[in-house]
Amino acid sequence: MASSPLWAKGLPLDAVIHRFTVGEDPQLDRALLAYDAQGSAAHARMLGEAGLLLSADTSALIAALAELKVQAQNGEIAISAEQEDAHTALEHALVERIGDAGKRIHLGRSRNDQVILALRLDGPPVGLQSDHPLRLLLRERLLGLCSQVQNLAGALIVFARSHEQTALPGYTHLRRAMPSSFAQWAIGYAEGLLEELEAAQGLWARFDRCPLGAAAGFGVPLALRRERVAELLGFSRVQRSPVDVMNSRGRHEQALLDWLLSVAHTLEKLVWDLLLYSTEEFGFITLPDAFTTGSSIMPQKRNPDVLELARARCRELRGIADWHRQIVSGLPGSYHRDFQLHKKPLFTGIDVAASTLDVLTRLLPVVSVNSQRAQTAMTDELYAAHQAYVLVADGMSFREAYREVGVAVMAGRFKVDRAALSATHTGGLGALGLDEAERELAVAAAWTAARRTQLDAVDARVFAP
Repeated sequence: MASSPLWAKGLPLDAVIHRFTVGEDPQLDRALLAYDAQGSAAHARMLGEAGLLLSADTSALIAALAELKVQAQNGEIAISAEQEDAHTALEHALVERIGDAGKRIHLGRSRNDQVILALRLDGPPVGLQSDHPLRLLLRERLLGLCSQVQNLAGALIVFARSHEQTALPGYTHLRRAMPSSFAQWAIGYAEGLLEELEAAQGLWARFDRCPLGAAAGFGVPLALRRERVAELLGFSRVQRSPVDVMNSRGRHEQALLDWLLSVAHTLEKLVWDLLLYSTEEFGFITLPDAFTTGSSIMPQKRNPDVLELARARCRELRGIADWHRQIVSGLPGSYHRDFQLHKKPLFTGIDVAASTLDVLTRLLPVVSVNSQRAQTAMTDELYAAHQAYVLVADGMSFREAYREVGVAVMAGRFKVDRAALSATHTGGLGALGLDEAERELAVAAAWTAARRTQLDAVDARVFAP
């Protein structure tokens, strides 16, 4: 029993075929063990309350699953190739501990809805030392990623506060365009991340539906109390249709990867700017030595490898999202074994995004601004559009003012009063909206904290004696 898969019926299986079908699941599924134990305990409690399990069996299962969850968090449960996956390993461990009661845990469910549930559960494993990121599953990891996005947005707002009066040329086409400031530059990226935090709340709503009870996608002929399992596990509702539960496999995971890709779109531009502004030719900022590396041949070199790798990680996320999309798309309805392969890109994408956010949040507070170098780059022609608006205020049409200023610039006789006008509209240099951004960030942080509290309460309900 301890080395056979759950589906085994005594029929032979070619060893090569078995290795091919098992793939990397024994390694990757270690990420699911603790979550599967939590979900299984909720399932056992519901079965007991519904009269489908004896009280003694229910108590034995919940107690054993509580111990196994801790062992899984500590990396103490291995999954053999013969067991294939986390679900088989967990059931075998239950049977070894409590005998026949362990064989009753699978009543009313399938490995299909088990894995979908585990991918939506919470409760971070702790103390694991592994090459695989084991705190991955969707609700928990989404909240962790939201916290990281909040931290980076907060660092950008602090940076903007520190440099409200520090001039910076604004660029289009990598050519000087109009006056800007380091504060306007930083708050622009913070605002982009605040938008992503709003989007994350919609993503959470997709994950906040309990799939357990769908079994293989058609339900089961038992009086399961699906709403009770959802309540125990901190879901706001049941994912009603068993067919949709199966069809959502890959869909929700793709949504998370696409959200990370959208976050990376902002990060990539931030990294690009930091790289450009830190070159000797620009010299607007200086990177700390701790975030640069040296050359093996040129003694004077300090290279921005961290930023270059962060830029590459953003592009890598595009490839990972497409890798996942290619696996889960183009399939008919219901479950197919193809879905086994989507866990690796999902886990990889989350880990890449988390490490990139961490590095950038560490870097931003220690970037040095060379205000004099930036001020020197604030040449008169940056104020050409401002001067055109001065002429408009005096009664000239904008098109006439545009031509007059353009001719003066080309003739080398352009003169400007830099203090004549300031952009006081929302988002302009005179009204950056830092207070509003801080308030929005606080709201996002409160939302994340509330969801975290919701998840932190799950174990007390599920594993209560």
